[in-house]
Amino acid sequence: MDKVALRRTLVQERLQMPDRLERSQALQSVMRVWLVHRPDAVIGAYWPIKGEFDPLPVLHRWKEDGELLDKPQRRRIGLPVIDKTTKTMRFHVWYPGCPMEEDAYGIPKPKDTEVIEPTLLLVPCVGYAVGGYRLGYGGGFYDRTLAQLQPRPFTVGLGFAPGYIDDFEPEPHDQPLDAILNDYGPVWPLA
Repeated sequence: MDKVALRRTLVQERLQMPDRLERSQALQSVMRVWLVHRPDAVIGAYWPIKGEFDPLPVLHRWKEDGELLDKPQRRRIGLPVIDKTTKTMRFHVWYPGCPMEEDAYGIPKPKDTEVIEPTLLLVPCVGYAVGGYRLGYGGGFYDRTLAQLQPRPFTVGLGFAPGYIDDFEPEPHDQPLDAILNDYGPVWPLA
């Protein structure tokens, strides 16, 4: 399997999806329903790039909904900040309007906010497959981060239905996700 070529093809197809807005709205609905019964108070997410699904509006609503509960617990959202030395990520508090700066890859990250440890981690998928495996951009940041986080957060891949890869072959370092959601609903684990 030529992952470089597959990655390039899937990103290009995602950028050119004529129905990306409709698919994004569908995945927002799926995500909102999926989060209802989750006990998490700290969720790690990502800043969307290259046509990725944007989870931040749903998470902001999730955070606000938490404030309306009878016994509200402070819900927090984190975005990744890359540690250049270890090539892993730490998650810093994010909220709409928080100060941001670009990282070494040109991706916005929170500036000078508190480090938090998510119990649920949302992971972008360029592609995904049965077994909870994902195809990312090839940097290995999520795999290295997940391999070292203790306790390991519950991991959820987010991607659009056309990103499904039928014949994906994971490598030994690939860390499987606990669940995957797409615009049709939960696709991993299989029901």
